[in-house]
Amino acid sequence: MSDAIQNEETDGRALRSERSRQKIVDALFALVGEGTVLPTAKLVAERAKLGIRTVFRHFADMDSLFEELANRLKADIQEWLRYDIPDGTVSERLDELLRLRGQFYERISPYWKAGEAQRSRSDFLTKNHQSDTPKLRTNLINWLPELKDVSQEIMDALEFTTSPEAWHRLRVEQKLSVKRAAAAMRIAALGVLKGHLPD
Repeated sequence: MSDAIQNEETDGRALRSERSRQKIVDALFALVGEGTVLPTAKLVAERAKLGIRTVFRHFADMDSLFEELANRLKADIQEWLRYDIPDGTVSERLDELLRLRGQFYERISPYWKAGEAQRSRSDFLTKNHQSDTPKLRTNLINWLPELKDVSQEIMDALEFTTSPEAWHRLRVEQKLSVKRAAAAMRIAALGVLKGHLPD
């Protein structure tokens, strides 16, 4: 067999493997988005229309699959993570920030739950979580530059009251509607900031 034919066969196998992997990522993204926190290889194989052995072969490197899922999600949520400084009073900017955060947390909710369930077993998810936390703080300060003048304790409290963990508790543990969860988060944030920022 000539080198050219061998190279073509190798390229063909690599292409098929990449297509299979993409189908697996698509299936995982869809299943998790529909609320399946820990999709099994069998479920993924059925959704991807692939043999279970193919799925197991790719599942051997779960961290790289998690990374591809995270990249897919990040591309999907950029509209909620603005980094320019918006106009308006502190109260107006806080209201808009919390409105967008509510939409953002609702969008990522199934993926956040899945990530929390898998984080202790995944180096990638652990590092991703650690890098996302300061990004949310940066996002807060971009919306409310006045926060640069508040104490660390106030900033810590505001970060917590506007966090995905707080939203998860309101929506899942307390079983609040989106509207009531948003109202509760706003009241909590205003309580933290009262007397520390201008209106």
